[in-house]
Amino acid sequence: MGTRVSTLNSKFGIDGQLAFRDAGDGFIVADIDNGHCTASVAMQGAHLMTWRPKGEKPVIWMSPAATLARGKSIRGGVPICWPWFGAHAHNPSFPGHGFARTVSWDVVGTTALDSGSTRISFKISECNPDQWPCEVAAEMHMVIGRDLEMELVTENRNDEVFTIGDALHTYFTVGDVSKASIRGLDGCDYLDKVDDGARKVQDGNVIIGSEVDRIYFDKGQDVVIEDPVMKRRIIIEKRGSRSTVVWNPWIGKCKQMGDFGSDDGYLGMVCVESANADEDTVQLAPGDIHRLWVRYSVKKA
Repeated sequence: MGTRVSTLNSKFGIDGQLAFRDAGDGFIVADIDNGHCTASVAMQGAHLMTWRPKGEKPVIWMSPAATLARGKSIRGGVPICWPWFGAHAHNPSFPGHGFARTVSWDVVGTTALDSGSTRISFKISECNPDQWPCEVAAEMHMVIGRDLEMELVTENRNDEVFTIGDALHTYFTVGDVSKASIRGLDGCDYLDKVDDGARKVQDGNVIIGSEVDRIYFDKGQDVVIEDPVMKRRIIIEKRGSRSTVVWNPWIGKCKQMGDFGSDDGYLGMVCVESANADEDTVQLAPGDIHRLWVRYSVKKA
């Protein structure tokens, strides 16, 4: 496995900016440290685990109890939900949120940009044809700097129409989720999964004081996390996304999950996911390409 890390560093490493390492048992991570930020990305799942602009507290939340193991999902960071969101529509034995987050991806390019940011690109390298046709493929492109840009690209190289659901299941760090609020979803319909999928309408900002698991049907507008404890705003810009998922497990589920690091681990995070979920899935005709793009930035409150 050391040979593989050496090969990756020889081919894709960037002196003083990007290096690959084995985090244990062949679990390979790319570490980025440029003039704007530090970050880490797992090759499994093309999973961005951490991102911290310099001079800031971490923006992407990663559980201190997260397990880095081949074939296991990681608690925190930005898991890629693809090519379906939630349970599979026809086969409940297939993995929830798709298989992309627990299989190998290949690095296909790295670049040190003139802006001082770092670009890294992946393509999915594992496919189970019993679950999904390999001709409908995915790539992930990241530009990691003072802002964080991510683009999940799906291309249908098959001769049939396929329906995909996808999401960037982003865990954001907050000072205290019960004091934070999420702006930009006022007036949107949503499915309340905590209330048996009841359809409701958001009134004002989203405030979290209990378990929240909602799919908002929006118009692709930006969403802002207002964090008075950390005295900052996290701005979420997106394109190619017609729904936003907001999730926090709160007390009971946090204890049940066991990988949040502590019983009150839920207080330091909130998931705000740019997605195409439920009724907002995407149909791809042969030759079509779908792009789900986000940009995260931080402003002082």
